[in-house]
Amino acid sequence: MMQVPTTPFRDQRPGTSGLRKKTREFMQPNYLENFVQSVFDAIRTEPGAGFGACTLVVGGDGRYYNRHAIQAIIRIAVGNGFGRVLVARGGI
Repeated sequence: MMQVPTTPFRDQRPGTSGLRKKTREFMQPNYLENFVQSVFDAIRTEPGAGFGACTLVVGGDGRYYNRHAIQAIIRIAVGNGFGRVLVARGGI
């Protein structure tokens, strides 16, 4: 497993509709990756436990940066040990 040193972003506070930010903010180095990893950490049942028996479903609304974000999420999911990742056709 590869570890990437990073620091928290102060403005990453999801609401009821998720993390609502402009695309340019998500394009900052490690911004998207930090958020996705924090979600995985929050839903993990035990510290250090994997997600081998879990399926992650990934999709988006098809806007700009969607494909890049999906690829990053898949890499992070694999690094966290997800047993399966389902991606909608074209990410939509």
